Amino acid sequence: MTAAASSLRVTRYQPDNAAAWDAFVRASKNGTFLHERRYMDYHADRFADHSLLLWQDDQLCALLPAHVRGDGVASHNGLTYGGLLVRIDARLLGVAACFDALVGYLTDAGMSALLYKAIPSIYHRARADEDLFALARLGATLVRRQVLLAVQPAAAPRWSELRVRGTKKAAKAGVTVRECSSDGAGDADDWAGFWALNSANLRERHDAAPVHSLDEITRLARACVGHIRLFVAEIAGVLCAGVLVYESDMVARAQYIASDAHGRTVGALDAVFAHLLRERYPDKPWFDFGSSHTDEAQGLTFALNSGLIAQKEGFGASAILLDTYHLPLVSLPTSGGRTHP
Repeated sequence: MTAAASSLRVTRYQPDNAAAWDAFVRASKNGTFLHERRYMDYHADRFADHSLLLWQDDQLCALLPAHVRGDGVASHNGLTYGGLLVRIDARLLGVAACFDALVGYLTDAGMSALLYKAIPSIYHRARADEDLFALARLGATLVRRQVLLAVQPAAAPRWSELRVRGTKKAAKAGVTVRECSSDGAGDADDWAGFWALNSANLRERHDAAPVHSLDEITRLARACVGHIRLFVAEIAGVLCAGVLVYESDMVARAQYIASDAHGRTVGALDAVFAHLLRERYPDKPWFDFGSSHTDEAQGLTFALNSGLIAQKEGFGASAILLDTYHLPLVSLPTSGGRTHP
């Protein structure tokens, strides 16, 4: 993928592109199931989609999941990460040409800016930081930085003594861990029970609510079988904690984590994470414990939840960046006037 921007054609996503879009995502250098239309379109009523396809002749060479944001576009506020998805053989100058073509298209469409949420490096099938160079070259600025805590299960550092004690306490209390039906339907009571626990946990501890409703998450689980999994901890058959996992090729991510008061007392979440790291995902390249911020405010300064960070680092996790960039478009020349360095 080395063509100049002038030879690239940008088109807006249409429903009849869905099969080609999803096939590209699955074969791409850096896409995950979150970028597939079966996942993206569940909240189509919340975001005005403006996803883009980049073509060289009749060959698809890149995708940008995006939606309208004011008088600009964002990639993508409805997803954990957006990013430009590229072919497995993508090269630096080819990706730079894609951004030049995008600038030309978006400027011609009257868009004022691109807000770009980069895909964290651990999710790449092959390292794909070409987009970060292209953004810097165009003058994009970093406007938001989140920290994920992630660990490589097969090469994890020694767990902290507190986490070891927690797993032992859970075993002594009779905590058992199991996976629920992977399609969100077969064990409906499990999913409803966990969602009630998760909702109460977020409301009481963070004055927040889950991003997804129970209906949405179970529909997504049915649509994305094998990618959205629920693991619960029980004592004598009574739910006390659980973790909902988003599973992609390179990463298993703890998307929702919840425990009731009794579960916290007996270390139930320690038992769930021990199961995930040692039994379910010992060979997964990365396990992502997710964000540990106390709010979702915009900007570079975030309050961190020290308790969550200590818990995750206790399992050997370390920091991975999730960055968002702002690229103003009104002052940039169109694609035809840009050259590669």
